[in-house]
Amino acid sequence: MGAIFKREMKAYFSSPIAYIFLAVFYLYSGVYFVLINLNPTGATTDLSYVFTQVFTIIMIILPLLTMRLMSDEKKLKTDQCLLTAPVSLSGIVMGKFLAAFVVYLCAMAIYIPYIIVLYSEAGYMIWSTVIGNIVGLALVGAAFISIGIFVSSLTELQIAAAIFGVIINFVLFMIDVFASYVSWAPLRTVMISIGFYSRYVEFTQGILNITSVIFFISAVFVFNFLTVRVLEKRRWS
Repeated sequence: MGAIFKREMKAYFSSPIAYIFLAVFYLYSGVYFVLINLNPTGATTDLSYVFTQVFTIIMIILPLLTMRLMSDEKKLKTDQCLLTAPVSLSGIVMGKFLAAFVVYLCAMAIYIPYIIVLYSEAGYMIWSTVIGNIVGLALVGAAFISIGIFVSSLTELQIAAAIFGVIINFVLFMIDVFASYVSWAPLRTVMISIGFYSRYVEFTQGILNITSVIFFISAVFVFNFLTVRVLEKRRWS
């Protein structure tokens, strides 16, 4: 797993992908930080709105970060070498997942100076909200990354992996809204229970709901497990 992780980290930072991802994330979050938290007419230490808006951009740009992780191996015909290497399939998936997650954490690190600036100016922070937002953003990002890797394992076309990754993320984002149009109560309940956005909003309000924490961790486990199964099928085909 360690070798896969190092390989993917090197690939990220020897190509424009990580830099473009970080630039878009920094720009998007920075604009909202300035407009909301540093607004001269109504400055606030509450970062909830910034974190809420970032949810929208990560569901679009995270598939761009994960689109090549599996599809590129298939396209370049290096997947068979990888699958026969002395490393477990779960190690391959986790190595790639952790590499993407570390790049994502590098993006999230931009909130450290934001928090320092706000605390130095105001002298206080609502720490429960800050921690809730950071934990929530990390969890939902991890879930989107695992979904992106799974989609990437299904095709050799990077653009297809990116597009379908965005579509799945958007569905999980909007499924709460779709549920309001469903008349059959059991189906509506299921749709609401798998929605990402309503669970994420709890974190932005400083609510560390253990059920939502388990939900996102389970999503990571399920999609990484499915990716392992795809690789296993490919190994024996």
